[in-house]
Amino acid sequence: MIRVRAANAHIKRTIRPTYAWTQATPKAAFLDPAWNRAVPIYPGMVLMRKGGELVTLIDGTGLPYGLAADYVGGDGFDPLLDVGMNATAVWVMGADAEFEILAPAFDDSLTWTDPTNGTEVLVHAQTTGPTRGKLVPAGTSGASSQPVARLLKVNSPSKITIGGLR
Repeated sequence: MIRVRAANAHIKRTIRPTYAWTQATPKAAFLDPAWNRAVPIYPGMVLMRKGGELVTLIDGTGLPYGLAADYVGGDGFDPLLDVGMNATAVWVMGADAEFEILAPAFDDSLTWTDPTNGTEVLVHAQTTGPTRGKLVPAGTSGASSQPVARLLKVNSPSKITIGGLR
């Protein structure tokens, strides 16, 4: 459940665990206090560890750690600022975890090909620019060197289903 003010009642989480209760782990973490909120973080975007329990939106200096569980400025909603602390959670996927991801947590301006022929389509994270942290198909310029997940299904132009790496 997201607790929002009445003005933001339309907001829905952009990450939806479908197979996660024993297949993925929501790990407690702290958003790096140095994060300047230059790019809004939506649930489902990719975070990296900065050391200890600190996480931040992935960039070209780190490796994918997991998927953001909370909003940090996305849709004008920032519960971490509202409560005055930087405690957050990161979903770390196991091999059989599955999540539905809604745009804008993935880059819906790119071509996503539904893997209907049995091929494995890897998903990476964008590491630069205004789409930093968003999920992108393998081969996208500026994407992380390591994959984050597998693309399982393109549900609609604004929703994909991803699974953990094998």
